Amino acid sequence: LFISLSATAQKKVSQYVNPFIGTGGHGHTFPGATVPFGMVQLSPDTRIDGSWDGCSGYHYSDSIIYGFSHTHLSGTGCSDFGDIMLMPMTGNGSIEKEKYSAQFSHKKEKASAGYYSVDLNNGIKAELTSTTRVGIHKYTFPKKDNANIILDLTHRDETVSSYVKITGDKTIEG
Repeated sequence: LFISLSATAQKKVSQYVNPFIGTGGHGHTFPGATVPFGMVQLSPDTRIDGSWDGCSGYHYSDSIIYGFSHTHLSGTGCSDFGDIMLMPMTGNGSIEKEKYSAQFSHKKEKASAGYYSVDLNNGIKAELTSTTRVGIHKYTFPKKDNANIILDLTHRDETVSSYVKITGDKTIEG
């Protein structure tokens, strides 16, 4: 009986988590998916310039998402991380930020403990979640156009060394 009550109490507490708290003003937080002591913090990147207010990679006042990266710092006041950024896009693939970025509305954005989703204005739905060591992305593309995923390793900090190798029809290593 005690175990059952404990599990119920934990579920109820998580419903009060609001990942958007601190994402505006000078809060320096991000609304993405992470777990306690996790190695990844998946979240959208609305600022890639390293600015003070956007140092977590996200600022609530923004309306453009440049991608979804795997590492973010929350509440630090200094810009760092933002590594391994992925961005879904339709049409012809492009590595130009102006072409692969997408507008979004906060009305179509959701975040809860360990989960983030947004419907981008280009018709793509992005969903993020994480485990202790893995970030999981799910993109739902419109059926009418080509689907592409951009991998940008150089959008924020200097990349010292990297490589990408296609190892199969559905696998990439790097």
